Amino acid sequence: MAKANVKEQIVSTSLNLLHSKGFNATSVQDITDAAGVPKGSFYNHFTSKEALGLEVLQRYVEGAAQIAAILSDSTLPPLARIQQFYARMIAANTVNDYNFGCLMGNFSAELSNQIPSMRSAMQENYAASTALMADVIAQGQQDGSISNTLPAATLAGFVTDAWQGAVLRAKADHSIAPLERFAQVVLQHLLR
Repeated sequence: MAKANVKEQIVSTSLNLLHSKGFNATSVQDITDAAGVPKGSFYNHFTSKEALGLEVLQRYVEGAAQIAAILSDSTLPPLARIQQFYARMIAANTVNDYNFGCLMGNFSAELSNQIPSMRSAMQENYAASTALMADVIAQGQQDGSISNTLPAATLAGFVTDAWQGAVLRAKADHSIAPLERFAQVVLQHLLR
């Protein structure tokens, strides 16, 4: 197996393991066993488990960006983009029977006090996703389809925070109800 393939195998396997089991509950041995590579191969590609965690987080964010691409689709009205975005996010969060939740949310709860570089990476990603949402909300406020009673940045921050809470609740309840409740309140009341 070529070195690039070994690294890819470790990262893709780790994404699933760290997302499903958690960072602290997953050992390097768990990762190398699941990836089918020798433990030494791990350290040929990563200086530490934290370095791997940062790469896994980046890979997860890249996947989430594919879902978020709808927010930049200017052929759709702003509110329709937000509606489609959350419909896709709800679908993505129900794939694993709510067992995994959001890796960003999971890592935030588990690692933000343990690994400063992970906290910084998560802060940057939350800020970027909130800024993207704020831009779409501002466009909707300009065309009158979204309420302008609060600044776009404030609404976007609240919506991002509320989504993370809904995902955690859905994970705890093993139910789509918190995600549907989020969508109903945000899309039918808060943003209108």
